[in-house]
Amino acid sequence: MAQQSDYDVIVVGGGHNGLTTAGYLAKAGKRVLVVERREIVGGAVCTEEVIPGYKIDVGSSAHIMIHLTPIVKDLELERYGLEYIQMDPFAFFPLPDGSGSISFYRDTEKTIQSIASVSPRDAEAYRRFLAYWTPLNEAVFDVFLNPPSAARLFSTVGSATSQLPLADRNPFEVTRRFFTSYAQLINETFESEPMRAAMTWLAAQSGPPPDEIGAGDFFGWHAMMHTCGAAHPRGGSGELTQAMARSFKSAGGDLVLGAPVRRIIVKNGQVQGIETIDGQRYSAPIVVSNAHVLTTMLDLVGPEHLSSTLVHRLRNIRIGNGFGMTVRCAAEELPDYLAAPSGGQPHESHHGLQLLSPSMDYVRRAYEDYLRGQPAHDPAVIAMTFSAIDPDVAPPGKHTVFLWAQYFPYALSDGRHWDDVREEAADSILEVLYRYAPNMRGKIIDRFIQSPLDLERRIGLLKGNVMHVEMSFDQMFFFRPLPELAEYRTPIKGLYLTGASTHPGGGVFGASGSNTARVVLRDVHQRTWVPLAAGAGAGALAAGLWAASRMRRP
Repeated sequence: MAQQSDYDVIVVGGGHNGLTTAGYLAKAGKRVLVVERREIVGGAVCTEEVIPGYKIDVGSSAHIMIHLTPIVKDLELERYGLEYIQMDPFAFFPLPDGSGSISFYRDTEKTIQSIASVSPRDAEAYRRFLAYWTPLNEAVFDVFLNPPSAARLFSTVGSATSQLPLADRNPFEVTRRFFTSYAQLINETFESEPMRAAMTWLAAQSGPPPDEIGAGDFFGWHAMMHTCGAAHPRGGSGELTQAMARSFKSAGGDLVLGAPVRRIIVKNGQVQGIETIDGQRYSAPIVVSNAHVLTTMLDLVGPEHLSSTLVHRLRNIRIGNGFGMTVRCAAEELPDYLAAPSGGQPHESHHGLQLLSPSMDYVRRAYEDYLRGQPAHDPAVIAMTFSAIDPDVAPPGKHTVFLWAQYFPYALSDGRHWDDVREEAADSILEVLYRYAPNMRGKIIDRFIQSPLDLERRIGLLKGNVMHVEMSFDQMFFFRPLPELAEYRTPIKGLYLTGASTHPGGGVFGASGSNTARVVLRDVHQRTWVPLAAGAGAGALAAGLWAASRMRRP
């Protein structure tokens, strides 16, 4: 008789996608172990007191797409301590000369009124933008909530095209808009520099530059922001993953922290379990890796267990050269924007993403510096001031100011090293803030810098790419990270992938984690696949989990 494994499933890495997979599998009655290399769960969704007295997000901060999934409800995360605070307006664009601003609210009419204060014609253009892109991206989101399928992508987008205004239903025009650059679309859609600048900087958040062909929907996707909004967990971004860990353990899961995995054990093409760096072994017939695809396949599994063709293809996945960095600040007060005076006190301009980038060409110039291997001389910056909506993250009377900036290459030219230039780069980011909010000069108490190299060192983001691999069309959907790995399975029997390396990519989303859980359950129980439809997915997924739980092992 074969010896029983320690677990049914082992999940390598306690990031939010790994914890999502683990949570669903534990609820389905599986014996699940999560092994995390750090002493805290979360991966790139983690909050730590790296500045004494302040709760600092050391990865992502604004949670957006997860609100379009059933994950929070299915895993009962509110029961386990998660409380979301809405960021509304979700974005704020101050004109660089201080003459006005644009606020993007969940409420579309309020947003249109705000845009009209700068450009009445662009306000109406924004209404048309929403009418065009919302149904298309509802279809794209339906694809995100399921393992990638060319047939599903084309059929759902094709069906959504029929919902467009009659004059916009030309399928060739729809295709052109998806496959052109977002700079082209923004210039076609809006006429004022402020709207072009704001939409450019929002579209650039996943990395692709304004003129990249095939990136049109990075612009169109923002129509969905009025559906999902943006939110921040009370107490910091990491409260999401802390709640996930509590939910997982309540469902019977085991969690081991401070245990870097040395290798995924493979024998005769079948996964056997894992071995940690201290020699501890855990056995399971299924291993799900939440680590970077290259870390998983080339380091933990090893080329000796893979075909030479696959090894070659893995080594040619485009990770890119990083693209952003952060400066997390403790501050005496909040930015007093010239465009929205607040006296440094909480104001609605502080609720969401504060877009500090004056023009489309400004982003282009930052990207040109990046291509030369240089930190952007004048970076595009997003400021986030969560203490304005959540007093739990800073001491009384003090504040947090987080600055995400692009573009910053991981590999620098002229033989320079990030440890030598990180302070100078951080200064350049703060100078952008000072232009828009001069009151902040001299008000920074302390700062925590995360260069692309720091992001790799601390949270395992290879080359500092927060999306794991580049988010270009040829590495999205059924191409992510490679066609033969796109459905979360690998050539190693029992080994699965999850996380930002896989469909649908990066961001605080969890769809990769829930998709992986469903693939595993389907493979284990040989059940018929039930697609999870956007907006109506919780019932279908819950039904699948209930059915799987009926077959749980004694």
